[in-house]
Amino acid sequence: MDRSTVSKAIRQIRPLLANRGFDTPSGQRLHTLADVLAYAAAEGVTIRLDGTEIQVRRPQPNRPGRRAFVSGKKKQNTIKATIASDAHGRPLWAGAIRPGRQHDQTAVRTEGIDDLLDNYPKVRLLVDAGYRGLAKNHPGQVTAPPLKPKKDTPSDEIAAYEAARQAQSSQRIPAEHAIAKIKWWRTLQRFTGRRDVLPKPSPPLQAWPATVPPSNEPTTTHTSIEPQVVSRCPANAAAAVLVNKGSGMSVKGRRRVTKMIMTTEPFG
Repeated sequence: MDRSTVSKAIRQIRPLLANRGFDTPSGQRLHTLADVLAYAAAEGVTIRLDGTEIQVRRPQPNRPGRRAFVSGKKKQNTIKATIASDAHGRPLWAGAIRPGRQHDQTAVRTEGIDDLLDNYPKVRLLVDAGYRGLAKNHPGQVTAPPLKPKKDTPSDEIAAYEAARQAQSSQRIPAEHAIAKIKWWRTLQRFTGRRDVLPKPSPPLQAWPATVPPSNEPTTTHTSIEPQVVSRCPANAAAAVLVNKGSGMSVKGRRRVTKMIMTTEPFG
C-alpha cells in the first residue's frame, strides 16, 4: 500500500467519523457549535476556546490565493481551526478549516458565536488574548487575560496583574490539552498534512447563521452549521489501521501507531 492509497483512505474515513460528532460523559454527541453551547448551558460546563494551526506545503508560484495561507504568527503556510473543550481537556468541537492568515477571533466569529452567546447567556467561555474583542462584546460570558499594565505601574498592581493572569491561564490550559490530543498522531502527518489532499477551506469572510436547536428537540440534533473537520484524532486513528508493511512506514512508526490505537481513549 503506497502513500497515495493511505491518503485516499483517510479522506474517505474522515467525513464518516466526523458525522459521529464528539461524545460527552452524559452520552450525548456534539456536532456543531450550537450543540456545544446548548450542552454547556444544560450541564454548567465552562468552555475553553482556542485556535490551532497546522503547517501545509507552500503552493506553487503564481497560484491564486497563495498569500492567504501565510500565517503572521508561524511565518509559514498554515491552516487553522478553532477547538472547544471542557475543564478536563476533552475536545467538544472542531471548527471549519480556515486559511492561516485569518485571525483566530475572525475565524470563530464566522461560526456564528456572537448570536449563540446571546441565545445562551449563562454559558461561560475562557479564551486567550487573541479573543479580547469577543470578551469586550460579551463581558459577562467571555473571560480573557487581563491587559498588561504600563511600565510606570506600581509594583503592587503589577503583582496583582501577574496573579490574575496566571490564575486565568491555569483555568484555560485544558484547551491546550485538547489540542494536544488531536495532534498526537504525528506518525500519520505525512499522509494528512499535505495541502493538496486537505478539504477546501471555507471562505475567510463568510458568515454562518447561528442556528439554535428548538427547546423541544435534543441539543445534539444536527443544525444548519456543519463544520468541516481539520484533523480529528478518531479519523487519523481509524486510518492508522490501514497502515501496513507496504506503506513505507518504518517498523518503529507502525509500532507507535498500534500502541496509540490500543491505549488512546476514543472521544469522537
